[in-house]
Amino acid sequence: MSDAPEWLKHAKKHMNLTPYLAGIGGEIVEVGTPAIARVPYSDKLVGDPQTGVVHGGVITGLLDHTSGLAVMVKLREPMPIATLDLRIDYMRPAKPHQDIFAECICVRVTHEVAFVRGTAHQGDANDPIALCTGAFMIIRGGVHGIPVTPA
Repeated sequence: MSDAPEWLKHAKKHMNLTPYLAGIGGEIVEVGTPAIARVPYSDKLVGDPQTGVVHGGVITGLLDHTSGLAVMVKLREPMPIATLDLRIDYMRPAKPHQDIFAECICVRVTHEVAFVRGTAHQGDANDPIALCTGAFMIIRGGVHGIPVTPA
């Protein structure tokens, strides 16, 4: 992260403050290849009180957020992006009382679209909870009313 451009450091700070990531107690762990984020286990995130398993929406949101960060890592300058498509394949339920990590890599950037692969796991990427593939729109030149550089 220390070698990252200044705007990417601001992006990490901005993404750590988004209401969704803050709401699930998540944090950006690494701005790099891969981009890594973590959500600590919390009873507030449980989807099935009988088993203590975290709700799948938490995992989907974490993978989406981390995938977006992976795209930012590949871009040479700050610009808005938007999720076009995100496929999540669940391999198994998350184990109760363990943190969840997302690791995502942007595998290709075209002029308008970036493609990402990612994994959600609980400390061992070879034992995934879920796998994802995503496509993100790159909005070159920014969007009217949306600042290009994070504050």
